[in-house]
Amino acid sequence: MAKNSTLHRILSYLKHSLTAWNTTGEGIHSPYLFELVRFVLRDENSFYCFAGIERQRELLSACPDSIEVVDFGSAGSPEGTVISRRICEIASTHLESPLMAQSLFRIVNFLTQKSNRPLNILELGTSLGITTAYLASASSSNHVVTYEGSSEVLRIAKGVWRQLQLENIQSVEGNIDNTLLSSSCSANHSVAVLPEVLDFVYIDANHTYDATMRYFHFLSSKMPEKGIMVLDDIHYSEEMERAWQRIKDEERVTTSIDLYHMGILFFDSHYLKRHYIIHL
Repeated sequence: MAKNSTLHRILSYLKHSLTAWNTTGEGIHSPYLFELVRFVLRDENSFYCFAGIERQRELLSACPDSIEVVDFGSAGSPEGTVISRRICEIASTHLESPLMAQSLFRIVNFLTQKSNRPLNILELGTSLGITTAYLASASSSNHVVTYEGSSEVLRIAKGVWRQLQLENIQSVEGNIDNTLLSSSCSANHSVAVLPEVLDFVYIDANHTYDATMRYFHFLSSKMPEKGIMVLDDIHYSEEMERAWQRIKDEERVTTSIDLYHMGILFFDSHYLKRHYIIHL
């Protein structure tokens, strides 16, 4: 299984490299999307918050302490599978890369400037809180809600946010299929914290076809035309690639951008139905 997954990722990366546009925006007809690609995704400037967040990443990557991680993912049961893992191992294998995490910051920063108002931001899959920190750092006025299945992982993430003095993050602990999707459960935290309208959504949770489709359909119904959704690890496995192919062809998705490590979805009805493959 592991060999098949590794082979799939190698082949999908080669395919992406051969078909990607090494573009600075040429060929993109929408001025809004052109600006997003050329001046946001291609921006190589370092923002004020990057150094502090990356310092926290370094500390996590050097921490040998072990914690009990509850896995509700593809190999987990509904109750979760408890695994003991070192924090440095989680940091090296489960955190978004600086390039991708900083791209998310730039997208949120771009959306904030365009909207000229506080944004509602949702993240599924907090992990150790580094990507959450990037999402929250674009503006202290934005409201970030992040969902994480493992209490010990979330405890470490909260420590990261305290060090960075980020106070605009609200976290929800537990199996996402319960905390986010189950409206009949009396302990459903999502009723209390999930905004009715979501301006930006980042999904990095249960990497299965069924879960990804459930999250997409539930959350896309809460997004305005100018909202942006990002799916992580769209070529991680055959299941995730199948979900990405299905989602980008959904009627409500007007434009999509494949960055290999993640996919960006747009819902503006004024855009032409287009799919771009871009190499960063």
